[in-house]
Amino acid sequence: MILGFVILYILLSMVIGLAAARRVHTTKDFAVAGRSLPLPVVTATVFATWFGAETVFGISATFVKEGLHGVVADPFGSSLCLIFAGLFFARRFYRLNLLTIGDYYRLRYNRSVEVLCTLCIVSSYLGWVAAQIKALGLVFNVVTDGAMTQPLGMVIGAVIVLTYTTFGGMFSVAILDFVQITMIMGGMLYIGSVISGLAGGVGAVLTHAAGAHKLDFFPAADFNGWIPFIGAWMTMMLGSIPQQDVFQRITSAKDEQTAVRGSVLGGTLYFLFAFVPMFLAYSATLVDPQMFGALLQKDSQLVLPTLILLHTPVFAQIIFFGAVLSAIMSCSSATLLAPSVAFSENIIKGIYPHMSDRTFLRTMRMVLVCFAGVVLVFALNSEASIFKMVENAYKVTLVTAFVPLSAGLFRPRATTQGALCAFVVGLVTWMGLELFGPSDSIWPPQLVGFLLAATGMVVGSFLSQRIGTHKA
Repeated sequence: MILGFVILYILLSMVIGLAAARRVHTTKDFAVAGRSLPLPVVTATVFATWFGAETVFGISATFVKEGLHGVVADPFGSSLCLIFAGLFFARRFYRLNLLTIGDYYRLRYNRSVEVLCTLCIVSSYLGWVAAQIKALGLVFNVVTDGAMTQPLGMVIGAVIVLTYTTFGGMFSVAILDFVQITMIMGGMLYIGSVISGLAGGVGAVLTHAAGAHKLDFFPAADFNGWIPFIGAWMTMMLGSIPQQDVFQRITSAKDEQTAVRGSVLGGTLYFLFAFVPMFLAYSATLVDPQMFGALLQKDSQLVLPTLILLHTPVFAQIIFFGAVLSAIMSCSSATLLAPSVAFSENIIKGIYPHMSDRTFLRTMRMVLVCFAGVVLVFALNSEASIFKMVENAYKVTLVTAFVPLSAGLFRPRATTQGALCAFVVGLVTWMGLELFGPSDSIWPPQLVGFLLAATGMVVGSFLSQRIGTHKA
């Protein structure tokens, strides 16, 4: 019955996505939905894009093992990213009327900064999208009781998401997100009520978690505790802002005010609902401590789906896996689309600037298919957890793209030379520390890279202005 529902739900989603694709006629329709989305749809697509595999499986598993302190990056950092993007970046982004965030780097600086930042932004999506594909394989493996292997599930999941995303672009993604948000929110709340009853109630779960120090958020009051804590928080809070999916959702809104409100509301909803999977996974350790304790050691990502399959009625299982599929499909489609649009607009179009709009639309779809293939290969060969795959994705954008973006928007004296200096210093420092730095250092490589990138922007801009003044 569960497998039948999953198949039916996937077919229905594909029909909706392909129906929405009929509205796609230009590259603007494909990339930013014609800048026509109302507030409910913008809010839904912001929320649904981020409420994906890492939220349901990754964050929940990490919380059970490490507590709130272990999930500072997501949902705390990621939700603040969306709220900050709405409050401080949305108006400026929307007024620019651009197709991609890479276009901004070209207009504010030059072609070199555009290409470098775009390549880093595109590469950052590899882990994020791979995490969604990996989660689809996990779901198909669980609902078929092992008859379908996880690798085969990944392949089938990638083909399903790729189909409607390739044809419909942002229109299909946004409409499906709006439909799926009801399933996600309603399903998670319903499952929460069922599981809380099995675990002795919400109060009993929270009391046990507090007694086990799982609700301790801040680190010990010393340097060694706070530096890694700040590094993890900043990775997603700031590193996620220069991302094409955030930019697309802001610029897809019908007006400036909708862009601001949609991002803030979506980020707030994401923060609130991210705690539901954490509650569910921790409840499992109370329902059957021995079995789920062993599962934590083997594969903590299986705790939540195993709990649902073994301890809830069939109707609850259908609701849960429907909500999970909604979350993963909406996130994976958005994260496939964003880097494909960015690469097409800021790399390929720069090489072939005279393409017709029709040819460019076809190019975007071809890049989307190729990127999906690369992601699938990466997902099939990666052994990292879903949570780590997503968290690691934003390190590269934090050290390379965030400083040029924010300095360009808020610091009039930022120069092209400063942006290039920030990019090079941040990237080299981060990569050097990741590869050759001491493993026991309290300083996260991405935090050091970010601080030196900011220094590079200031110094590079100052020196270029001084040299320009002397020449004049």
